[in-house]
Amino acid sequence: MRNAMFNSLCIEIIRAVRNAKFFKGPQRKWTYSLNKYFSTHITSDVEYDVPVEAIRNFSIVAHIDHGKSTLADRLLELTGAIKVNSGKQVLDNLQVERERGITVKAQTASLFYSYQGKKYLLNLIDTPGHVDFSAEVHRSLAPCQGVILLVDANDGVQAQTVANYYLAQERNLVIIPVINKVDLKNANPDKVKKQLQVLLNVGNIDVLKISAKLGIGVDKVLNAVVERIPPPVVDRDKPFRALIFDSWYDKHKGAISLIYVKDGTLTVGKQISSVFMKKSYEIRSIFLLRPHAENVKTIFAGQVGAISCNMKSKEAHIGDTLHLRNQPVDSLERFKPLKSMVFAGVYPMDQSQFDSLQKAIDKLTLNDSSVNAVLESSVALGRGWRIGFLGLLHMEVFIQRLEQEYSAQPIVTAPSVTYKAKIFGSKNITKYQGDTVLFNNPVNFPNPQIVSEFHEPMIVATIITPDIYMKEIVSLCWEKRGVEKLTKTISDDRFMLQYIMPLSEVIFDFHDSLKSISSGYASFDYEDYGYQLADIIKLDILLNGKVVEELCTIVHRSKAYEIGKKLCIKLVDTIPRQLFEIAIQAAIGNKIIARETLKPHRKDVTAKLYGGDVTRRKKLLAQQADGKKKMKMIGKVSLPRDTFINVLKR
Repeated sequence: MRNAMFNSLCIEIIRAVRNAKFFKGPQRKWTYSLNKYFSTHITSDVEYDVPVEAIRNFSIVAHIDHGKSTLADRLLELTGAIKVNSGKQVLDNLQVERERGITVKAQTASLFYSYQGKKYLLNLIDTPGHVDFSAEVHRSLAPCQGVILLVDANDGVQAQTVANYYLAQERNLVIIPVINKVDLKNANPDKVKKQLQVLLNVGNIDVLKISAKLGIGVDKVLNAVVERIPPPVVDRDKPFRALIFDSWYDKHKGAISLIYVKDGTLTVGKQISSVFMKKSYEIRSIFLLRPHAENVKTIFAGQVGAISCNMKSKEAHIGDTLHLRNQPVDSLERFKPLKSMVFAGVYPMDQSQFDSLQKAIDKLTLNDSSVNAVLESSVALGRGWRIGFLGLLHMEVFIQRLEQEYSAQPIVTAPSVTYKAKIFGSKNITKYQGDTVLFNNPVNFPNPQIVSEFHEPMIVATIITPDIYMKEIVSLCWEKRGVEKLTKTISDDRFMLQYIMPLSEVIFDFHDSLKSISSGYASFDYEDYGYQLADIIKLDILLNGKVVEELCTIVHRSKAYEIGKKLCIKLVDTIPRQLFEIAIQAAIGNKIIARETLKPHRKDVTAKLYGGDVTRRKKLLAQQADGKKKMKMIGKVSLPRDTFINVLKR
């Protein structure tokens, strides 16, 4: 067995070779061989063969900005995984997370903690708090037997707190309620505890009160994890079986799969197969995240770790079950396909960048499996993708990661949602297969003459707010075509509202408006509520009487005039002036509902006149006017690509 000093020396050599920029040609092959040797042979001497009864798998779940990542830092420091005060939010390692101050990707860390003379392995998963990343929370709970439900002592129970509670309850996980930020001046932990008891039915369960920022009471959280959360139910004597519940791309090792080992053990060099993809691979390396990768030779049932096995990006399927080759097993949990809520077109800035952008999207979707991308093309913007996201923030973060991590320069069109249309006599219309047509692009809007009814996606919006903002929030919900479903009192001055609302009214500015009118105190969460009959129409944009399909949009009839007027005004400021007048119109079918006129460039034809009869001046102006009319009739409006980008982009 190689000793630790030899391993460390080899690792430093490999890192130096990897970082050397002067290697070219044949030297690159040598570095590749070293990398391969490093991945397959050089591993840690330590095998963490921790007894199953000493393993605890848990997640931290909470509403956004309630201190999950800060608590995770304190747990890492207390268990010795990182140095004290080593940096803020160690597990938030993405640039977008540090810039926005939010967690967008669940992160795992394996911690060792001694309690009453016994050593425990704690597998911690820090999860996002925003509703747009609830899929990360759902996947992260798969390997867990318990959760820490964190609540802000100042803000109290929020919308996502409720959603995460029910998500954990559905999986029969042990819930440890923890009230954070008790050190704040306006903190009221006793009031928050009553909210937990009323809304979440916590009862007489001990609620921990901590300050993750100052480290007060954090040791009690670790003790509660060991005492209250049961060990995983696994069997190490059975054949190897593991669940892939996350994945990402590494530029040195390719696709990395994060697995939860349900049965048996896995060792470097073994041949494995996947149940869903039916592919076989050789295990190149196994490592635990502590939180930095630490190579090990073997991973045991009950543990959470990552594997590298030359798996291609498209083969790393979240929810797939792994087993030893030629030893088939029953499939573990399969995650339900995620339903995209918001769609947007993504195009390269130039078509020469199409291949590089496609590679970037493929790598990023490996890390974010909730994104759904389908190829499409546009006359104005060329080839691109129609990408589905779970929400507007999800879309913004995805695009920002494309720009920061892969140096991409995508063009993103305005977001839309998926509508349904019920077709008359669809069996006799070969274009449509079935009674219902789904569409999220105005180009695919079906002819209203063959549609019996349209449906739009609905959501149940949950809003928790102080009572002083109730009137303004109710008015906002009515403005967004919301219908009241529930009003519930949480405490003396806090209410929970539930409204059934169209998703199309929420994805743009609802969250910002809600925060603005409530001074940031109201919280918002939503869930799918199916489809509902709606009077939606296609809003056409015409330039000199000709429809420009790329500028058309889908709107509710009641909002058509408002949106049409805004689009016309924006086009006046965006379209470059021509030698002839351009009529910019918004229309519903044959009815014009809004119009703006773009004035033409005019040459001063009377500049050469120096006095004389006024009829000469009028004659020259009349000739110019006749020429402009003829030019308008035969002239084509030339729209540069920048115009489409400025109008279509979000």
